[in-house]
Amino acid sequence: MTAASRRSLTLILGGARGGKSAFAQALAAKMGERVTFIATAEAGDEEMAARIEHHRNARPEEWQTIEAPTGAGEAVRAAASPEVILLDCLALLVSNLLLGAGEEHAVAQERVDHEIANLLAAYAAGLASLIIVTNEVGLGLVPAYPLGRTYRDLLGRANAQLAAAADQVFVMVAGLAMEIKASGLAKPWEADDVTA
Repeated sequence: MTAASRRSLTLILGGARGGKSAFAQALAAKMGERVTFIATAEAGDEEMAARIEHHRNARPEEWQTIEAPTGAGEAVRAAASPEVILLDCLALLVSNLLLGAGEEHAVAQERVDHEIANLLAAYAAGLASLIIVTNEVGLGLVPAYPLGRTYRDLLGRANAQLAAAADQVFVMVAGLAMEIKASGLAKPWEADDVTA
């Protein structure tokens, strides 16, 4: 079996502070030694800078990190021969694209669609497994303002596109991973507890 045939696309969804990043990092570490982390967050204020620093300190030092607030497909292509690529997170990526488009819903939709298509094409052209972390935003109240509704719609559509393409999909609830789409591939997360 070739490396390309063993690779997988994994989507991890869930609410805020639900354990998505910790689960994704543990899964990535089980799937390979050479991991590239694609970070989409930008430090717009002190609180966000502190969150970024916390996440940076939680990652193994030997992992390559690529900061890509947008252009995730290009970041996947730029990774230096990894076995696993972990993108954390799609929700911030979509937010960055939306804010870059201003109030233009059609422009934002075009940018997000292009970003997702480019990300999937980069994955298909490579040899590494890809893990994508994202927020599930469709379970709460409908946002009261137009920009919030646009964001919910854009991210919901992007999540659905990636879930359809993914080999496996997990939903995190209260730190517990529930597999809602299975690939039939070997399951490295079953070897040990990866939610710690």
